Amino acid sequence: MTVQNAAAPDQSTPEPGRARIRVGSAPDSWGVWFPDDPEQVPWQRFLDEVSACGFEWIELGPYGYLPTDPAQLSDELAARGLQVSAGTVFEHLHRPDSWDAVWGQVKDVAALTQAMGGTHIVVIPDTFRDQKTGADVESRELTAEQWQAKTSGVDRLARAIRDEYGLTIAYHPHAESHVGWQRDIERFLADTDPQYVPLCLDTGHVSYYRGDNLELIDKYPERIGYLHLKQVDPVLIDRILAEDIVWPEAVRMGAMVEPPTGVPAYPPLFDAIERHGLDVFAIVEQDMYPCPPDQPLPIAQRTHRHIASCQLPSLQIGTPKTATLEEDRA
Repeated sequence: MTVQNAAAPDQSTPEPGRARIRVGSAPDSWGVWFPDDPEQVPWQRFLDEVSACGFEWIELGPYGYLPTDPAQLSDELAARGLQVSAGTVFEHLHRPDSWDAVWGQVKDVAALTQAMGGTHIVVIPDTFRDQKTGADVESRELTAEQWQAKTSGVDRLARAIRDEYGLTIAYHPHAESHVGWQRDIERFLADTDPQYVPLCLDTGHVSYYRGDNLELIDKYPERIGYLHLKQVDPVLIDRILAEDIVWPEAVRMGAMVEPPTGVPAYPPLFDAIERHGLDVFAIVEQDMYPCPPDQPLPIAQRTHRHIASCQLPSLQIGTPKTATLEEDRA
């Protein structure tokens, strides 16, 4: 039986053509990249702190970080006024005989996302470098046959997730993947089914490769189905690209920064979303793996205040809790 979060925020659909930007955050903003890692904050602390900031929407993060029992997770979320927008999976469908491995991952994540009342599965292409060591694991370029296998495989995956779980995918371009540069993103959009494959526009990953987020929104508004809010340090990115510094090291160097200190600026992005009348989740993701356990909360609080200060009619962002976490835990 499906377990729904009893304390879900309003999910009503806006009037046709009226924009809605539901802002949330994710374990990634607390330095969480893996299901279990001693350098990461415990899941209870993440839930406590993301709720204290005022966010009402979260993603599941790496499967197994949050409780995977639907009843337990539903209770934990309800106690904090939180709701799940999406789960996350990785794909490598350009590789031979990869479907079973990818679908095996999807089944667990999609089932839990569905049980929590989520609506999306964020699909991220596997990187061609190892996420922990930075070592090359495959070629940076795909052959024409591999590209066709990837795009047709993502079409198939999107249809299967929709048919089996009633969820929509949001395809997430990523640094050091085969869908990273803007030219790759546009090629991917041209070669996938617009009916089934919306884009998760991760503003930081687009800017990491000097892409133009506003151009992508204005050129492909019908394909923008989800947002990840992230900023990068443009000066540091110049060095990272010039020296071919690996993605995990770039994160450790501080490539991803809190707003409004990096690019792209958020107000023009929100203006574009509103102008096109899009209804999207906008999930804050500031990559910080690994980070000291006391670092994420103040950054998340300042980020919440910055986004709320944009004051667009379409923005839906919760109110910070009045009590401090120290008072709650006393």
